[in-house]
Amino acid sequence: MNTSNSIYGAVNIDPEIMGGTPVFNGTRVPIQSLFDYLSTGETLDEFLENFPSVKKETALLLLEMAKKTLTSEKLLHENFA
Repeated sequence: MNTSNSIYGAVNIDPEIMGGTPVFNGTRVPIQSLFDYLSTGETLDEFLENFPSVKKETALLLLEMAKKTLTSEKLLHENFA
C-alpha cells in the first residue's frame, strides 16, 4: 500500500483524492455526505440514489465501523479521552 494513502475497509484517505478528505473507497464521495443525509432525516436509500457510485454494502460497512467506534469504550477512551 502506498504510504500516502490509507484504506480502512469502506474508507479511503488519500491526499491525491479530494485533498485527503475521507471518501468512500473507490469513489470521490465524502463520508461526511452520508452523515449529512442521515442527519437531515433522509434515508440510506435516498443517499444511494443520489450517489450511485457508493454501493449499499459499502455504506452499511461504514455505518458498522462508526457504530463500533462509538460504542466501544476502549476505542472511545483511546481516541477521545
